[in-house]
Amino acid sequence: MTESPEQRAARHAEDELLTRSGRRLTPARRFLYRLGVPVGMVLIRFWWLTCRVVRVVGEEPALAAIASGPVLPVYWHQHQLFCTRYLLGLRRRGLKPGFLISPSVDGEIPAMIARAERTYVIRGSSSHTGGRALQDYYRALQQGVSPAITVDGPYGPVYEFKPGAVWLAQVSGRPILPLAFHASRAWHTRGWDEFVVPWPFARITIAVGEPRYVPKRLDAEALQRWQVELAAALTELYRTARAAAAAS
Repeated sequence: MTESPEQRAARHAEDELLTRSGRRLTPARRFLYRLGVPVGMVLIRFWWLTCRVVRVVGEEPALAAIASGPVLPVYWHQHQLFCTRYLLGLRRRGLKPGFLISPSVDGEIPAMIARAERTYVIRGSSSHTGGRALQDYYRALQQGVSPAITVDGPYGPVYEFKPGAVWLAQVSGRPILPLAFHASRAWHTRGWDEFVVPWPFARITIAVGEPRYVPKRLDAEALQRWQVELAAALTELYRTARAAAAAS
């Protein structure tokens, strides 16, 4: 019997689960995950509620871009938590957020949580299945989804803006939307990116950059300039979010 595209995708995902993690997503493990995910979602939502977003800076141009179609939200890997929350909040303004999640067994719980939050899930890895992940990103944009990109992820180097987002904006014609946040109190992990975990009841400020449209034609030198400029824009956005926190 001929496989459908969905069946082929599921089989490829299962193959990656085996080859990369050495563990199977067994029925027992899937059952335990289904029990644990609702509990995890309650804890995440409670923690999000304790952290108050006191100000969002620069949002109006972003809302105008979203009204015209999908965008490419970008942020540093360490800023995932509240940039993700901000994007989920934009669903009421018409945004359809999407997220790249590892195809390994370890990515199954995040994927289940993302689906429960009614977001578009791309199972892939920019480091192991980069070409296919970019194709999936492009298909998501064609379906009206705004796939978020951690531009220095998944393993760094920290603050190095990789070219994937620029390429996607170039071929799709959709704008890059830079994001950053600041927390009044936060814990920084010891990982490569010093991942930011705000303390409960922290005050959060979010800075949204101007949507950036990438020209259709770029040589290698121009592409690199875009990467450098966007990296600087993300750094400046963090400063903006920090300054907004001090003024609030």
